[in-house]
Amino acid sequence: MAGTNVTALFRSSTAHSPSYFTLNRAGAGAAGEIIDFCIPCNPYFPTPEMFDELGSRLREILTYYPSSADTITAELCQVLGLNPQTVAMGNGSTELITWIDHLLVHESLAVPVPTFGRWTDQPMETGKRVDMLLLPEAHGFGLDPESFVRFIRTRGSRAAVICNPNNPDGGFLPKHQVLALLDALQDLDLVVVDESFLEFADAEPEPSVAAEAVLRTNVIVLRSLGKNFGLHGVRFGYLVSNPGLAGKVRAALPKWNLNSFAETVVFMLRGHRQEYADSIQRSRRDREEMTWWLSQLPGLTVYPSQGNFVYVRLPEGADGTVLRDRLLSEQGVLVRDCANKVGSSSRFLRLVVRPQHDVARLISALEQVLYGQLPHTPGPAVMLARACQQPASAHDFGAAQAQSRPPNAVLPGAMARGYTSGTAAVDRLVSPA
Repeated sequence: MAGTNVTALFRSSTAHSPSYFTLNRAGAGAAGEIIDFCIPCNPYFPTPEMFDELGSRLREILTYYPSSADTITAELCQVLGLNPQTVAMGNGSTELITWIDHLLVHESLAVPVPTFGRWTDQPMETGKRVDMLLLPEAHGFGLDPESFVRFIRTRGSRAAVICNPNNPDGGFLPKHQVLALLDALQDLDLVVVDESFLEFADAEPEPSVAAEAVLRTNVIVLRSLGKNFGLHGVRFGYLVSNPGLAGKVRAALPKWNLNSFAETVVFMLRGHRQEYADSIQRSRRDREEMTWWLSQLPGLTVYPSQGNFVYVRLPEGADGTVLRDRLLSEQGVLVRDCANKVGSSSRFLRLVVRPQHDVARLISALEQVLYGQLPHTPGPAVMLARACQQPASAHDFGAAQAQSRPPNAVLPGAMARGYTSGTAAVDRLVSPA
């Protein structure tokens, strides 16, 4: 599949993976479609019918100017039940992060890491001090709000941000803890709660603090539309805050910063609310199933996630950068290794949640590249392939035949021949009888 010219593209960027288009132009998809576990968007929305409608309107979408941002924002607020005076829409959440930094972050920003890279990179690019609290791996990268407040006081930070759920690990703070954090930091210049992936959370019924943000003088809630709607190519996101903060950002945004694709999608939403709700439910179900299947791979640590991605630590001796390149070049599977994320390392991957048939290909690829020759027992890939064929009995594995694996595994030979996952039930599943 992809050759060295393709995998070399990852080393030309220190911050992000190469785009899907760049990989395709370099020949990554020459022998078959890339299965993308890198870009975290909703695979079920828009529906095929919605894509057909967008396709039929392509000429007018590309030909004509969009309406004003105020017009598009007013429609979005009608659909979401928001006050337009408390909302600013941007050409993706990254544009809003840029303007938040320029307008509202004056001296320093405190942020837990690892997290979304623009929250560390953007303020550093404009000469701000970024105070980074390292989330402890020993505690599953969970954020302790009280520790974060103490860190902010010690460092003297004037602004703070948290991502909820956090990217890349999917860690989640319940609403009452977020509100307590906002109470404790009400003296700061600014506190941002980035809820870009919150639509995928199901830990509690109403986890967003957007309604509370509009009543506070220093709080902004950031939301993404591209991730939720499966349309990263249509750059659109929005923030919610009190009218003063929202108005300050709106006034700074360029005219016509929203394109005609964004306008068309926003005006389609009213008639497709149920399809959207169904797509979120399917993504949540897929996350649960994918987490379970990944947990069956020996030595792989899978962290609980409330996003539409799963953060995993590779077995001892495995390198995520090498694994990423081989998965793409040999298996046509694109993953996000986290070597270039502050607070993470090449021991970690962020894997986007996808439907079961795609997960079957991921599990098979990981087995082949990570472990090489597995013990002669049913591997998770075999069982998942059978589950895809017989979804009613996904966990009724029965007896399965051994599946051969190539000997050139990423892991050292001793690990490939006789490894332990640290979980007795998993060890029994994959070890010889």
